[in-house]
This record gives sequence, structure tokens and C-alpha cells, in this order.
Amino acid sequence: MYNDTRNGLARKFKSLLHGSDSGIFVAVGSNLPLAPGGSPLESCERALECLSDGPVDVLARSRWYRSAPVPASEQPDFVNGVVRVGTALSPDDLLATLHDVENRLGRIRQTRNEARPIDLDLIAYGTLCREPDARGGGPVLPHPRLDRRAFVLLPLRDIAAGWRHPRSGRTLSQLIARLPAGQRCTALR
Repeated sequence: MYNDTRNGLARKFKSLLHGSDSGIFVAVGSNLPLAPGGSPLESCERALECLSDGPVDVLARSRWYRSAPVPASEQPDFVNGVVRVGTALSPDDLLATLHDVENRLGRIRQTRNEARPIDLDLIAYGTLCREPDARGGGPVLPHPRLDRRAFVLLPLRDIAAGWRHPRSGRTLSQLIARLPAGQRCTALR
């Protein structure tokens, strides 16, 4: 019974992922090293290794970008990127997996928008649009602030230039043109 239900869910979620610019996208960011002498870039690379060790395949990855914290603060710049992943996990289970990787890499959540060694955010899961559930848990999809973040939209353009916001229907070009002014985000390579 469990396998039949799980396979049915996998088919349901797989059906949301049609089209070359559709898919499951995860934003990766860091502005603190995982260990002394390390770098935020190494933190991001390590997170991708950990993610690939489980039930998630990294199918495509953007360039890495250096970006100023949003909202603006005195903390160090971030290294950010976006990856397209493949998985049979539901959005809830994928979010739990992302949080598990963050925890294994030493992320401790204390205050919102704090400096952190790793940040993994589920940005979009195909064309699925979803509000918070009754308990306030589970991912809101697409991510509610992705359309206001250069550090998400610019890397996303690297791997899915034809992507459209599932809720608004806007193209990446339209979303990038509407970004709030003053966000510094430049490719590292």
C-alpha cells in the first residue's frame, strides 16, 4: 500500500515537470565558511555534494554569484546559485531533505536573515502553486520572494532561460526587469 501511494505521488509530481524550462529548482547560498579557513563558495559546493548523496540528483547548476545581503546589512556578501534537481520526493519531503542538509552542515536558525554557512531554499516545483497548509508548514510554492531577488533570478536564468513564474506567468526577463533597485549581484566566473 505504501509503495503504491508513494508511486502515485511520484507520478503526480512528475507530471508537473513537463517542458525544458520547467523543473524543480533549489537556491543555494552562503556567507560564512563551514570551517575555519574555508569560504562561502566551498560551503555551497559541499551542500551540493551532500544533496547528491541522498534521494536528489543535481541535473543542472548555474554559475556562482556574489551578492549583497537582502535586506541590506553589515554581514558579509553571499555566494549564491541555483540548481535544477531531479527527485521523486514530494515538495514537503524535499524541503525536509534540504533542512537536513543544512543541519548536517551546521546551520542553526536563530534570527531571520542572519549570516549563515548554508541556505537551501526550494524555489519552484514544476508548475505547482501552493499556499501554506493549515499548520503553517510545508513549502509555499513558488517561493514567495523569488521574484524580488536578483540572487535567485540571475542564476535561474543561467539554467532555465525560458522559465515562467507559475503564478504570475511572467518570464524571467520580465521579472528581472521588475527587480527592486540597488541589488548587487555579479557572476564570479
